[in-house]
Amino acid sequence: MSQDSNKKRIILEMGMGNDLYGHDYTKAAKRAVQDALHHSSITLFAKTNLDHKDMDVRVTIGVAEPDQVDCAAVAADLPRGVATVTAVKGGLDVVDADTGKKHVVATAAIEAFVADQTGKWRLRTQG
Repeated sequence: MSQDSNKKRIILEMGMGNDLYGHDYTKAAKRAVQDALHHSSITLFAKTNLDHKDMDVRVTIGVAEPDQVDCAAVAADLPRGVATVTAVKGGLDVVDADTGKKHVVATAAIEAFVADQTGKWRLRTQG
């Protein structure tokens, strides 16, 4: 994502996902992103004629083994904007003491940025 100082964060959503049996960090990350996206219904773009293509999307994935996340595959699942995905140390691995199987838990933070709209809009009073 460009670090354009003219861009302002307008959306912040969080999600959690897991892969219980496959030890797949990318699958858990994708599920965390989908969980975050399912919490959103942003009508800003339709109401203001902003183009989704002008939105920068920054996704931070927290997992126990960040190097195991295919960030490009996670970015490909995002429906709008220009995405940048970064995996960092976080999340959780839970090991079943009886079987030794590892369960992967990922967290996701999705931030969306658009050009500063200050002064472009005015609230209208009803009447």
